[in-house]
Amino acid sequence: MEEKAGTDKSRSASAVQPKDYGLAAVHRASLDILKEIDRICRKFGIEYMMDSGTLLGAVRHGGFIPWDDDADVAFTRDNYEAFAKAAREELPEGMQLLEPGELRGGKAFYDFTPRILYLNSRTRGNTEEMQFYEGKLNHLWVDLFILDELPEKKWAANITKALHVLVYGLAMGHRYRVDYGKYGPAGRIAVRILSAVGALIPMKTLLQLQYRAAVKDKKGKSSLLYYSNYQPDFLYVTVRKEWSGESVDMPFEDTVLMAPRNWDQVLKQVYGDYMTLPPEEKRRPSHTDGELEVLDG
Repeated sequence: MEEKAGTDKSRSASAVQPKDYGLAAVHRASLDILKEIDRICRKFGIEYMMDSGTLLGAVRHGGFIPWDDDADVAFTRDNYEAFAKAAREELPEGMQLLEPGELRGGKAFYDFTPRILYLNSRTRGNTEEMQFYEGKLNHLWVDLFILDELPEKKWAANITKALHVLVYGLAMGHRYRVDYGKYGPAGRIAVRILSAVGALIPMKTLLQLQYRAAVKDKKGKSSLLYYSNYQPDFLYVTVRKEWSGESVDMPFEDTVLMAPRNWDQVLKQVYGDYMTLPPEEKRRPSHTDGELEVLDG
């Protein structure tokens, strides 16, 4: 892949002006991160793909979904590992790769998703929860999802997904707080038991178990991939290797980013009739309530 003209690491993230607020600021800061991901990947011959609402926005709106307030990209496992190595050297001042094992020295859990943080931003107040996570989650970020191989046989695929659900439940024992209100009666009991047991297991051990569950089927024989670091309620999303095995360039806002080659099949699998807009009452931010403060550098 041809390398794009980029900036060196010494520059700071600066697409958003100091003391900038609101959803427009979310989009500008997210675009700044996406451009850096793209620059690094093209420089080192790494493939990534716009994912979820970011891919949907590219296809349906030519950029961000107007009311969306986050951005997502996906990598196959090998591409992610190459990107993580490069990103630690290449990301500019003001951006940082945060991996799940880096919260409280590997002792705390939020989820299994790596992310690129926009450090010069604040999305929440200085709450006890944000203090628990050492302020690392009090920033705007772009999520990095990882695609691993999934067995084609249904029973084997179900075992793989069940292992992820089990490990996730155990890891919740290392969260700041577990919100049991989001579960039904049976789910509440299961989460209470799993999190109580998980609190007795070192978080570093659970991170190793999650990784082993993710790569245990890496034999190259299956035609299926799944998002191994999604939350359990999104493990239903599976894609075929030929859909995501090769990226294509797609316009996004004022730049060009990488998308899965067969983006139509991916979007149909995730959203169904993806070109139909949701009802107006559902066109609202889901993460930051559209609020973002970009701090003085």
